[in-house]
Amino acid sequence: MRRDYLESVKAQFEHYKNIGERTFGQLNDEDLFWQYNDESNSIAIIVKHLWGNMLSRWTDFLTTDGEKEWRKRDEEFEDDINTRSEMMDKWNQGWQCLFTALDSITREDLDSKSIYIRNEEHSITDAINRQLAHYSYHVGQIVLIAKMVSSDWKALTIPKGESKVYNKKMFSKPKK
Repeated sequence: MRRDYLESVKAQFEHYKNIGERTFGQLNDEDLFWQYNDESNSIAIIVKHLWGNMLSRWTDFLTTDGEKEWRKRDEEFEDDINTRSEMMDKWNQGWQCLFTALDSITREDLDSKSIYIRNEEHSITDAINRQLAHYSYHVGQIVLIAKMVSSDWKALTIPKGESKVYNKKMFSKPKK
């Protein structure tokens, strides 16, 4: 059975959310706030940016421009999150907004509606794909920073040097 686009994209967003959360789970609290230099972002700052973007893009997704007047994007890069709990609240609030919006989209909407981001028209599919690419990019940054600060990193996907073992396992399973 072929999965439709909305189911597929929800699964992809869930995948990247899960990778982020598994990354956070490998870090101590101070690691979440580490910055390589003044021009780089900590994991907490990246989460704050994702939160701001998600709230702006996904609030009233089908009816208002994705760049909300109330968004203060530049402030998303200010280092003012102080605890893991505060960071996780923003993380969860952003993802909840995204999944609520995705659940409101119908197959008919995909074929018949357009949305706007910064006054530029996008098909719903293009807008969703844009956000999927944006969020996976930032989750990749989070993982890279985590690998830099972790003294005991455990691979989130296939560990280095384990591709043959992994592939053998996957190819021994019956096809679905």
